[in-house]
Amino acid sequence: MANGSYDCVVIGGGHNGLVTAAYLAKAGKRVCVLERRHVLGGCATTEELWPGYKVSTAAYVISLFLPSIMQDLRLKQYGLTILPRNPSSFTPLLDGRSLTLGPDMSACQTEISKFSERDATRYPLYNQLLERVAEAIEPVLEQAAPDSLPLPAEWRKIGIAKKMRDVGKMMQLYKAMSALGEDFPAAVELLTGAARPILERWFEAEVLRATLATDAIIGAFASISSPGTAYVLLHHVMGEAGGARGVWGYVQGGMGGLADALEKACHDLGVTILRETPVAAILTNDNKVSGVTLSGGGIIEAPIIASSVDANLTFQKFLDPSALPEYFRNAVANIDYSSASAKINLALSEPPQFTCQPSHGIAPHHHGTMHISPTLDFIERAYDDAKYGRPSEEPVLEMTLPTSVDSTIAPAGKHVMSMFVQFAPYQLADGCWDDVKEGFADRCINLLARYAPNVPDAIIHRQVLSPLDLERTYGITGGNIMQGAMNFNQLMSFRPVPGWADHRTPVKGLYLCGAASHPGGGVMGTCGRNAAIEILRDC
Repeated sequence: MANGSYDCVVIGGGHNGLVTAAYLAKAGKRVCVLERRHVLGGCATTEELWPGYKVSTAAYVISLFLPSIMQDLRLKQYGLTILPRNPSSFTPLLDGRSLTLGPDMSACQTEISKFSERDATRYPLYNQLLERVAEAIEPVLEQAAPDSLPLPAEWRKIGIAKKMRDVGKMMQLYKAMSALGEDFPAAVELLTGAARPILERWFEAEVLRATLATDAIIGAFASISSPGTAYVLLHHVMGEAGGARGVWGYVQGGMGGLADALEKACHDLGVTILRETPVAAILTNDNKVSGVTLSGGGIIEAPIIASSVDANLTFQKFLDPSALPEYFRNAVANIDYSSASAKINLALSEPPQFTCQPSHGIAPHHHGTMHISPTLDFIERAYDDAKYGRPSEEPVLEMTLPTSVDSTIAPAGKHVMSMFVQFAPYQLADGCWDDVKEGFADRCINLLARYAPNVPDAIIHRQVLSPLDLERTYGITGGNIMQGAMNFNQLMSFRPVPGWADHRTPVKGLYLCGAASHPGGGVMGTCGRNAAIEILRDC
């Protein structure tokens, strides 16, 4: 049983919750973080699933995490080490060819020219466009979103100071978009359109199109022909934590290395962190938060509650419905948590040996993400199965082998492989995930074996996390790793719901600080930092 009193309680010890706690403590607040699991990090965690194997069980690479947060909280001094990946992408084909991409543009063009000289010429131009659009909108992502929608005045009273800040943010976005000049129409399409027509317009080689298209569907239950997938593609090329814009890296020791560094920063700032301490309810009095009750008994009092769990859990599980206005409850109930992602973690006796790229031991193409997605139609067919409630017959596989650059996470000579799978719909038309997940994992392994025949015999251990397992384990509604779909109607001023995009809620003292808030999903830390800034503004 725990009791106590703090200036702020943070619900959830994921990376965003820890970032919020650190910034609040840095400002002199007494902060307590409550984590229901035995490990910190939320979806960005490392667990020793089998003796000697340290596995990034959910999130597996990093790029979007803000360098400014690393600097402010001195995370490198606390042990955070990000290992670059070069090359960063490998797509094998059954005809004996393959496509390898990385940070070296000249090397990328040489690879692409094997399929299309035209595409090799256009590839740098495509990347430059994405970089220009990313640079334009990133400043908007690095602050609380403006509440600038023409909504009923009775929904929320907004003071003059906030209105002025919101006008300033909208003007900042307007100027940034204006600066794009002739790129502005392309930017609008990237922010609102579908990935497939954009990629087909830019490139002619199917393998290049399909490799790039995987970034448009990761964590999304959507076809690459669906509006909004272009933004998911753009979202994944932001960030510089991997060493350069759009370059993804591994956290040494597994993704939990980020949580370890944040925990050390929090400890030195005086933050209290309680593990295996699930919250039962958020307490309110006269439309203000007063603390939380714990599942194991006890009450922790605080005038500020920052919730890093999703909106469904925060508002529909932890709060009494009477604490929220009806329009807000309805909006929260309508949030889309559609998910079609599964995760398979493997311990291997040897790396996958691709027939199109034979090698002995670790080769350069093992360093980055290995894609099983040879064509756009392959991706579409994988989605087609899922939209009818069936796990894909031939799923899209994104695989990483972090032991290719990090020797600290497996016994000598052994390997850890992460397999992120699309599309595995949370809602099945027939059956239950507990009954079908192992068979689905077999299907994924057999698909990979067509490209790398040694893999089935190389498997020592495996863990299969269905969308239902992701929900149960990490507390993410519907197994949605973004804490809510990243559709246009659930971004920026619409996230989590229209009228409340600045981390505040209708209950005074209650804030959202996780991926349910702007700017959304990914291991960014931005949601946590932005929330802390707004909390401190109100204190």
